[in-house]
This record gives sequence, C-alpha cells and structure tokens, in this order.
Amino acid sequence: MTAKLLDGKFLAQTLQGELALQAQQFQQERGLPPGLAAVLVGENPASQVYVRNKQKACEKSGFSSWLHQLPENSSQADLLGLISQLNHDPKVHGILVQLPLPKHLDTNLVLDAVAPGKDVDGFGPESLGLLASGRPRFLPCTPHGVLILLQRNYIPVAGKHVVVLGRSTIVGKPMGLILLQQGLDATVTTCHSRTENLASLTRQADILVAAIGKARFVTAGMVRPGAVVIDVGINRQEDGKLAGDVDFEEVKKVASAITPVPGGIGPMTIAMLLHNTLQAARLALSR
Repeated sequence: MTAKLLDGKFLAQTLQGELALQAQQFQQERGLPPGLAAVLVGENPASQVYVRNKQKACEKSGFSSWLHQLPENSSQADLLGLISQLNHDPKVHGILVQLPLPKHLDTNLVLDAVAPGKDVDGFGPESLGLLASGRPRFLPCTPHGVLILLQRNYIPVAGKHVVVLGRSTIVGKPMGLILLQQGLDATVTTCHSRTENLASLTRQADILVAAIGKARFVTAGMVRPGAVVIDVGINRQEDGKLAGDVDFEEVKKVASAITPVPGGIGPMTIAMLLHNTLQAARLALSR
C-alpha cells in the first residue's frame, strides 16, 4: 500500500483564490478590505518566515496587512499598549500575535488582551470557551485546517475514531473539541507523551492527528493499516531540513492517506487565518 498524498499546499491555494473573491466582494460592499495586523516580538528566524508567508497570503487575496515588529527586549507594557491600539483600530479586523514570545513576556496575558472579536487565531479564553460550549466564533487555524483538508478530500469523520496525539491549546485540545461538535460527530481519544501504552491507542485510530512536537515520533508500528495520518508537526533538524512528527517514508507504506511536511497542514493554517479575518470583518461591520 502507498498512501494518497493529502496536498495542503495545493488546497490552500484554491482556498485563497476563493477568499480573494469574497474579499473583493466585501470591499465593494463595505468600502474597505479585511485587515490583519501581525505582531512580532524579537528576531526569531522561524517566526519571521511564518509572518512573511502570512503577509504574502494577505496580499495575494486582497487583504490589508500590517506588521508591527518590536525589539526582543520590549516590555509587557509596550506589547499590551500596541495590542490596545490595534483593538481600537477599525481598519484592523484581526490581530495575530506570533508565538513563541520571548520568555520574559507572559504569553497568556498577551493573548487575553486581544479583543475577542479580533482573536482570529482562536487562542483566547473566550474563543476556546465558545468552542467548548458548541458555539464557536473562530476555530483555531491549525485544527480548522486539518478539518477542511479532510472534508475537501472526502474523508468522513462522523462515527470514526480519531486519535489526537498532543494536548496543546493551539492544536491538540481544540482539535478534539472541533471533531466532537454536533454535525461532525467523531469519537475522539486524546493522547500525549505521558500516555501509557500509547502505541496500542494510536493503532486503534481511523484517523491519527500527530501534534506532539517530536520529529518522526510516529512510526509505522503505531499506525493501523489503512488509517489516515495527519502530521501537524514542524521540526527543524540539525541539517536545516524540516521533519514532521511522523516518520513519513515508513508510515506512507501502511496509511491510506497522509500529509507531507512541508506542504501539508502549514499552508492550510494560513488559509484558515485569512478565513477567520474575513469572518471577523463581517462580524465587526454587522455590529
């Protein structure tokens, strides 16, 4: 068996084309484009690449975008002051705070400061609370990208056993909450690095979502033959190359479908960020 490749890069380009048409219509009706402001603190090379890619996607799709870059030693007050300014700017519909932040800054305090109506990453407590209660406003971008990739490839989730490997508030927890929503109706098991008999659980999965943050952690022996494998991990190796959380070359021999790294979930995350920004713009002007 050779797994079908789930091409997130190609699908993301298709989605951005669809969003560009919607953004054009929005601007014609409302007189301004959807606007996304990115906040980057410090000189983290990976973060700079991610922000540039997000800005390029905005430009291609007809969104306004702004990058606010602060020095590494910026204070908590400096960062919170900038976020307050963006919260009150009517041209800014979405605010992205690029993570990770420098260690001297309180990440939770910063994310809590983003206005809930502009929390297009879906990381804030109100966004996650609404998701948990079954009334989501913005779905966190990476797990939302996983869902859309499955749906656009006609991979059903209803009634399927989905094992999510990872419990972060960015991917693991919201992934499970999304799949449990009424109308999606998956059966979800969440595992993590401290789970006992981990491989016996991952082998039960119809769909395995790997988001544990360890390069090539998921081996072929952890995957049920014919399972769908979604690799959310992005790990930079000593040689500079990227590797996912899944041993791609071995697992593709047993899986029925698999995402590559790069070119899988990463581009989908950016597409969902634009989707949320357009949604935020519509909500803002409807009020």
